[in-house]
Amino acid sequence: MATEEELIKQGWTKRFTASGERLKEMIQMYQELGFEVHLEPVEAEEFPEECQPCYALQDCMTLYTRKPPLETE
Repeated sequence: MATEEELIKQGWTKRFTASGERLKEMIQMYQELGFEVHLEPVEAEEFPEECQPCYALQDCMTLYTRKPPLETE
């Protein structure tokens, strides 16, 4: 699991945290737009205490994107 700082240094942009069908839809959309997609697991402890039970049940992932490197000929 990479830290957010490491991912940003590698050119990734943090988009959002989601789970289930919404996450699948966004992965597909970003890939169709030509982005590389990277997912990082989310620990429930990262959220306010009152939110933790829901996030723990949903297997949330944080989605990061970046444009692939330009191909040179």
